[in-house]
Amino acid sequence: QVLLVESGGGLVQPGGSLNLSCAASGFTMGDYAMGWFRHAPGKQREGVSCISKNDGSTYYSESVKGRFTISRDNAKNTVYLQMNSLKPEDTAVYYCAASRRLVFSTDREADYWGQGTQVTVSS
Repeated sequence: QVLLVESGGGLVQPGGSLNLSCAASGFTMGDYAMGWFRHAPGKQREGVSCISKNDGSTYYSESVKGRFTISRDNAKNTVYLQMNSLKPEDTAVYYCAASRRLVFSTDREADYWGQGTQVTVSS
C-alpha cells in the first residue's frame, strides 16, 4: 500500500519558519520525483517545489523561490520542505506528491498524494 504522510504543519507568525516532512512507504521513493503542492481557500492547488528523481535538481515556484528549500533522503524515504520567511499568503494545506516523471509541477503529473498538512501564517 502506497502511503505519503506529511507532518510539521502548524501555526506560525509572519517571518517564522516551518519544516515539513513527508514519509513515503509502499514504493521505492528513489524512483520518483517528489514535490510539494499547496491549496489555499478560494484558489486552485498550485505546485510549490519539486526535486528530481535522478540528480536531485530542485525547482520552485516564483512565489517561494529564495524562501523555501526542498530536499530528499532516499535512505529514509523522506522528503522535506524547509519554509523560511513565511508570509500570510503562504497559508494553505500543503500536500506531498510523487511522480514517475523526471520532474513535475502539475496535479495531473502526480501519481501519488498525501493527505495534506495545514500551514497557517498569522499574527
